[in-house]
Amino acid sequence: MFKHILVPTDGSSLSLQAAKRAIAFAKGSGARITAFYAGPQYTVQIYGDFVPPDFVTPQEFARQSKRVADRYLEAIAKLAKTARVRCQTHYVVSASPWQAIVKAAKAKKCDLIFMASHGRRGLSGLLLGSETQRVLTHSKVPVLVHR
Repeated sequence: MFKHILVPTDGSSLSLQAAKRAIAFAKGSGARITAFYAGPQYTVQIYGDFVPPDFVTPQEFARQSKRVADRYLEAIAKLAKTARVRCQTHYVVSASPWQAIVKAAKAKKCDLIFMASHGRRGLSGLLLGSETQRVLTHSKVPVLVHR
């Protein structure tokens, strides 16, 4: 049925639980997975001569982001290896994670996106929405949401 599954993560425990389910799903259907992380873009707020005390250079930010991405993606890759599910990893920098997820699914030729639901509720859910909701409404690739 499905042959290549994109498994986005944000490093949360909910994402890791979804990844575990995605791996079990992939194993059952003989599919492979691509673990995916969209890291934040570099931004800095400098006002005139004021430089914030926590200022990080773009190069250091990129190194730190890569380390975080490697940690998140390696956790999924290890789970997949243990389950004997073929896994590759993919990391990009993006100001819009949902767009990066949709783009990655298309670029990697995935036939399913398997992701966690980050159930924002109440006013924050109404105002902020969620990356999952945006992927659901914009993806042409089927999306399976794990709760």
